[in-house]
Amino acid sequence: MKILLAEYAVGTGLDGTLLLEGKAMLRTLANSFHRLGHEVTYLSAGSILEQGTAVDSNMDDFESVLERTASDSDAGLVIGPDELLEGLSRIIEENTANLGCSPESVRMCADKLECTEILHSNSINAPRIVNGCQDGSFVIKPRYGCAAEDIIISSTAEHREGFIATEYIEGEHLSMSIIAGNYPLPLSVNKQFIEIDGTKPGSCIDYKGNIVPYRTENETELFDIAIETVRALKCNGYTGIDIVRGDKTYVVDVNPRPTTAIFGLARTMRYEIGQLLLENLSGELPDKICIEGECSFTKDDIEDMI
Repeated sequence: MKILLAEYAVGTGLDGTLLLEGKAMLRTLANSFHRLGHEVTYLSAGSILEQGTAVDSNMDDFESVLERTASDSDAGLVIGPDELLEGLSRIIEENTANLGCSPESVRMCADKLECTEILHSNSINAPRIVNGCQDGSFVIKPRYGCAAEDIIISSTAEHREGFIATEYIEGEHLSMSIIAGNYPLPLSVNKQFIEIDGTKPGSCIDYKGNIVPYRTENETELFDIAIETVRALKCNGYTGIDIVRGDKTYVVDVNPRPTTAIFGLARTMRYEIGQLLLENLSGELPDKICIEGECSFTKDDIEDMI
């Protein structure tokens, strides 16, 4: 099969940590599909991978190149910022078999306010949305945003336009990786390295890396929550779910796309991630997969590991 992979930072020429993380995810997927014998193409503004064929793109023509390349592919997957991913996913879906979430699902996940409301309506614990001038401990984050970008802890719920305030949940920061679809397949619970610069007003929340997988006696409960979450939001393909485990387990974010944890999964999972994505198209996923050992990494050392 001809498989198209498009990662926004690599395809538009962004730099810094975004490019390193994007290249790590893209490389992981390209290597997996290559090992399976598929023909891989990927959009790139300069980065070259060991496997696959690069198709030139940049910030100005990323969408047009994506559309043209998708129409000549058997299946495709796009990874991008939450605020752009709906439109990019629509290009994939209209031109080839989409290995990821539908545009509608992406929209629900990307809108942190709507996502929280959907979770609550399905009896899934999520931090409470806070409105008005209240004092306490709150998380102020963009209504549309990815990872820990521009997220702070505040002693007031006041926020500027385009942001939302939620209650601050004290607890253990974890994530869950799952292949979503008609028969969701949980893959792993992961430990997140989250750095919080104190709990004083204006403290930043910064994602630093992962342990994949993270062994916990609560794995079955967490996998059940992951399945309920992706069903509520109609997710498809690889989906990452961020949680905080405090007095209860709270879903704090849903990423309708591959996340950096896929980098660790590829090193511990005894199954090709590319095979899972393709089998998900026909609903023929295995009942479970085997994960051996663990992979611990930070954003700072990804460059040395890719």
